[in-house]
Amino acid sequence: MRLLFVGDVFGKVGRSQVKSRIADLKKKENIDFVIVNGENSSGGIGIKPEQAKELLRAGADVLTGGNHSWKHKDIQGYIGGEPRLLRPANFDETAPGKGFGVFTTPAGPMAVINLLGRVFIEHFVECPFKTADRIIKELPEDVKMIFVDFHAEATAEKVGLLRYLDGRVSAIIGTHTHVQTADDQVTAQGTAYLTDVGMTGPHGGVIGMRGDRIVKKFLNGMPTPFVPSKDDPRFQAVIIDINAETGRATTMQRLSLKG
Repeated sequence: MRLLFVGDVFGKVGRSQVKSRIADLKKKENIDFVIVNGENSSGGIGIKPEQAKELLRAGADVLTGGNHSWKHKDIQGYIGGEPRLLRPANFDETAPGKGFGVFTTPAGPMAVINLLGRVFIEHFVECPFKTADRIIKELPEDVKMIFVDFHAEATAEKVGLLRYLDGRVSAIIGTHTHVQTADDQVTAQGTAYLTDVGMTGPHGGVIGMRGDRIVKKFLNGMPTPFVPSKDDPRFQAVIIDINAETGRATTMQRLSLKG
């Protein structure tokens, strides 16, 4: 089974990259299943129902979220009726929507789990490690393929989750920092790992926003409206091959496509 995971889609530029590339990549790379982190797809922060629908139409099979999942109030009424849109599973159980799901792929069922880190993240959430434990125990026995989007700030927390879940999940791919790391690996236990998949969107600013606005804030510390950049669009993602019978990852490839 070949999976494509697309890193934090940022604003209109990021959505355009998804719409222009996913169909070709699915054909060229024989992709079976597509997961997209879309939590910054609406104006660079949060996701609205219309942008969720746009990404699903573009070829995403599942959308994941993060710390900005609730930025736009209208998403709360939408997410409960759209099982393909996930929010972090370690939000309180009263939060709308779900943090994981089991989805049909050409190779068999796959569980997708969305988790939010707690280090340097301004949210009151349950322990992502214990949440992952609980979910994995709840999964049906025939679900061998398990993908985790760990939306977290600290590298140590992400690597820690790898050590904790190594061999129990097919992949742990980090999101949130918008900067693709180069520590991609497939462990001896068959878990694919990357600290951060990066950002699909404008790379000519500062992690998606116009650089002049961000620099001004750093210089004088005064409130400054942030505006999404339009410069240097890139598509960042990973392609992971998974043995559907064992759930073990076999290979992983980073993508960073310009233009």
